[in-house]
Amino acid sequence: MSGRKFPRLAFVDLETTGGTATEDRITEVGIIEVDETGVREWSSLVNPGVRIPEFIQSLTGISNAMVQDAPPFAEIADEVAARLADRVFIAHNARFDYGFLKSEFRRTGHAFQPPVLCTVRLSRKLFPGFARHNLDTLAERHRLHVTERHRALGDAQLIWQFWQRIHEEHPMETIDEVVGKLISRPGLPSRLDVLQIESMPFTHGVYLFYGENDLPLYIGKANNLRRRVLSHFSGNPMSAREQQLSQQVQRVEWIETSGELGALLQEVALVKQWKPAYHHKLRDNDEVCSWRLAMRRGRLQPMLITTDDLFFGIDPDLFGLYGDAGKANEAMRAIADAHGLCHVLLGLEKSRGNKACFASQVGKCYGACVGKETLEAHNERVLAALNHLRIQAWPFSGAVGIREKDTFHVVDCWSYLGAARTGEEIELLLQKGRHRFDRDVYQIARKWLTKPDVQIVDLHQLKVNF
Repeated sequence: MSGRKFPRLAFVDLETTGGTATEDRITEVGIIEVDETGVREWSSLVNPGVRIPEFIQSLTGISNAMVQDAPPFAEIADEVAARLADRVFIAHNARFDYGFLKSEFRRTGHAFQPPVLCTVRLSRKLFPGFARHNLDTLAERHRLHVTERHRALGDAQLIWQFWQRIHEEHPMETIDEVVGKLISRPGLPSRLDVLQIESMPFTHGVYLFYGENDLPLYIGKANNLRRRVLSHFSGNPMSAREQQLSQQVQRVEWIETSGELGALLQEVALVKQWKPAYHHKLRDNDEVCSWRLAMRRGRLQPMLITTDDLFFGIDPDLFGLYGDAGKANEAMRAIADAHGLCHVLLGLEKSRGNKACFASQVGKCYGACVGKETLEAHNERVLAALNHLRIQAWPFSGAVGIREKDTFHVVDCWSYLGAARTGEEIELLLQKGRHRFDRDVYQIARKWLTKPDVQIVDLHQLKVNF
């Protein structure tokens, strides 16, 4: 390590009453401090304030009697914090030890967010040819000296020995490169738990960013949850919107899905449920309107209807999806002008008796309003002009399941009812009844239904056979 600044390291191990950091408590802390001044070992039993389960006592050898007179963590919190300050936090399966200490420090009001290095991940990177990387395996593989297994200081000593051994077996440059990648991280928000992000899977799913009031600030879908979440904070430079989000986000939750379709549909459902402040694209698509062609006095005339209409999504003669009546009328006028259609016959302009419509006077109407074109011919041209905007009518008699691995995504009349894996779950979703037409679900499901390898199942038949 000559020629460079000596690193300040802390090799840490904990013993606890169980495996859940938010519910279980610490029973012993072991720390080995390593820096330019040398190596120092420290450990302390901790009174967890709760009973230690029998199987934990058998595993660690730490009994309820042993911790009865030990200090609670609050009494040693300052010393533990001082010993870990300004050091790289190194532990085996570091998420476990870091999570417990973060929970304990939160209770005592200490800030705790050190750079973290997990020796499980380090071993996997340096020794990729081996399948197992638990502490017993490392001790045997690298001939480490075992003192007290499953005691905090004894296990911390094994981690420290492993650190020394890798420096004997690998060039310094290799170790520095691997360690740098493992402990480096994008500019995550200060309140976001680094190891929580590292525990995120590399799978399809939906993630939710939360702020102070415990309401989602942003909801997104991902084909790779961890990579997508990290991408929010790794922009260089970050957009003003991402910077603002970064300043407010305090925690992240995620839901794994069966695949890409599940992530898309789940995102739509959650955004409409929570209406997060930083997600307007899906949130604002609740209400849409469309043109329905109706025959009146021999002419086809568009009538504007909304998703409240009982047959929205079923009627085969609906055209276009618009956010409001103003946008719908603007689009229809542009179509009429582009195709020489009559504004009066389309209901876009009031009749002027036997006079030609204004569009006809300026050469934008072929004159159906004054008999220069038959109504039949005008009707045919209306259909031709609108055909590319025709909404696909729901092609099934009822709800169907779009299968993705072991999951059925239940969709009925372009509305998403939910995901199910069993007949009982399908039955519960079907009991909810049909939701109203959803533009986002329509766009997602219509595209998915055209894929040749997608399995579509009639759920009314399937639930009988489960």
